[in-house]
Amino acid sequence: MAVTAKTLRLIARIRASLLSVTDSQTRELVAAWATAWDAVSGDLELAIARLIIDADEGTVTRAQALRATRLQSALGVISGQLTRLVSDAEARMIGDLPGVVRAAGEAQAEIIASQLPRSERARPAAWDLDDPQLKAIVQRTTERITSQLWPISAEADAVIRRELVRGIAAGSNPRQTAARMIQRAEGGFNGGLSRALVISRTETLDAHRAAAKAAHEAHAEVLAGWVWVTALSPRTCPACLGMAGTEHPLSEPGPQGHQQCKCSRGPLVKSWRDLGIDLPEPASALPDAQEWFGRQPVKVQQDILGPARYKAWRGGKYPIDRWAVKKPNADWRPSYQVSPLPKGGRSDLLAS
Repeated sequence: MAVTAKTLRLIARIRASLLSVTDSQTRELVAAWATAWDAVSGDLELAIARLIIDADEGTVTRAQALRATRLQSALGVISGQLTRLVSDAEARMIGDLPGVVRAAGEAQAEIIASQLPRSERARPAAWDLDDPQLKAIVQRTTERITSQLWPISAEADAVIRRELVRGIAAGSNPRQTAARMIQRAEGGFNGGLSRALVISRTETLDAHRAAAKAAHEAHAEVLAGWVWVTALSPRTCPACLGMAGTEHPLSEPGPQGHQQCKCSRGPLVKSWRDLGIDLPEPASALPDAQEWFGRQPVKVQQDILGPARYKAWRGGKYPIDRWAVKKPNADWRPSYQVSPLPKGGRSDLLAS
């Protein structure tokens, strides 16, 4: 199972290509949401200003807000914009899926070959998106994106309406009241964007992993399993560091990281001896997350773990193999999250 430097370069390259897709999605979604808000916020400001002018002494009651025709008209336009944004976001995400699946599958043969002697490297098999298994990956991800995206418009609309009437009677300064109402409405509107971004990144990354799994299973005769590959950096979360380098059977999905997790599934070739190759096998080039973390400056270690977990780790009570815990999620999938502190309590650790 000789993970080579080339193996890691190839995994990093396909990860970078994948992240360019999610980054492009992010830019488009953010721009679309900003443009939409600019288009509706003017009418909303005018409606609120008129509502406040018409109200006694600049205060606005919940009943007045609910009866204001101009305000309700502005809210109807906002609701329509949210529906359009979700529809456009769905089309963009789903449109990217075939390319993501194809790239993930085509890359695996080369990654597998990088762990074999040059004389043993077979020509990569064609990656056919008409294959029923690959079609199923695209279809399954499409259904997940749709089921998660479409509640966003109704939920964001409900938040905007609730926030506009929550506590608006407090204070009598018309400008302050208007600014507070607009701020709350914009927060509700952009809450939909935040949800869409999480769905975009998470589901695109998961489709990539599912395609890699399918490709690995197609090469099962030479693979012993897969390894959790984590990009080691000061921004890596403790759960991903805890899972880095762990080995798993081919049949296991994954990496099943947290939402927006960027970790990769790396194929693990069987030992050369098991494959009947009579050559000395090089040592694995896969970096050790524990050694990497131990070499980092204290500031980086504290930033990654936080004060209490850092103190527990330094005290030998929180080793790296306990930093991740698998949690079920009936509405999504199981995922590895940062584990709680060991018994003894956060306050005790901070005080000691």
